[in-house]
Amino acid sequence: MGKAKGWNPSRALVMFLLIIYSILIIYPLIWMLLSGFKDNQGLFLDTWGLPKTWLWENYVMAWKQGIGRYFVNSIIVTSVSVILTLIISSCAAFALARFDFKGQSVLLLIIIGGLMLSPQVSLISLFKFLQKLGIYNTYLALIIPYVAYRIPFTTFLIRSYMLSLPREVEDSAYIDGCSSWQVFSRIIMPMSKPILATGALLTAMSCWNEFMFALVFIESDKFKTIPVGLMNLRSSLSTNWTVLMAGLTLSVVPMIVMFLIFQKQLVRGITSGGVKG
Repeated sequence: MGKAKGWNPSRALVMFLLIIYSILIIYPLIWMLLSGFKDNQGLFLDTWGLPKTWLWENYVMAWKQGIGRYFVNSIIVTSVSVILTLIISSCAAFALARFDFKGQSVLLLIIIGGLMLSPQVSLISLFKFLQKLGIYNTYLALIIPYVAYRIPFTTFLIRSYMLSLPREVEDSAYIDGCSSWQVFSRIIMPMSKPILATGALLTAMSCWNEFMFALVFIESDKFKTIPVGLMNLRSSLSTNWTVLMAGLTLSVVPMIVMFLIFQKQLVRGITSGGVKG
């Protein structure tokens, strides 16, 4: 019989640090959730305690004050941005990972070079560009920049994953008469579900939380997203902090749910995508 494993100090230390790290992340979220059920007096006099009276109307009021409209706008902008980013990036990644053509290295360098571009630097030029296109203060004013700035990283991520996929299945498909598009859509894409989920999650988090473009490129409340909407909500609810806490809680729910759903694919996609570059 093998010798039983003894106590491992290094493993115990790592687990302890991870538990502390988890508490530091989870506890503020729980505190924000509970604060949304209090009144102002309970929030300031009993900051760390449970609500004495659970005020569900705080969440209803936050939703009616504008969170509902901003919530829908964020879902529209984020969903369209994620879909377009994945379509364009996956096509580019497949071409760069599976085909040899003249200028391939230069094209890859140009795409990856997009990672070095700072959104802040292009703010004024993008503002004028969107005005000339006539899409300023529309959903497209956010979708186009979001997609453009997420394509380089997402393409790099998906390409790295595709390089790790075996070519034997593709070769068999080509022998059976499949075209490149059929191989891409019926073989490569289903095999790339983990990295696609990873790319979708990272893109969604970036678009959902983006503030600068949403503040500058959108003027009307009709198209404002969650980050800017929360700033407006703070102005209108300057004395009602618990309703503001309720609005903050509602704004983070979609990303938390999405992360819980795709967490396995996220870990698998990141670890597998780092095999080859």
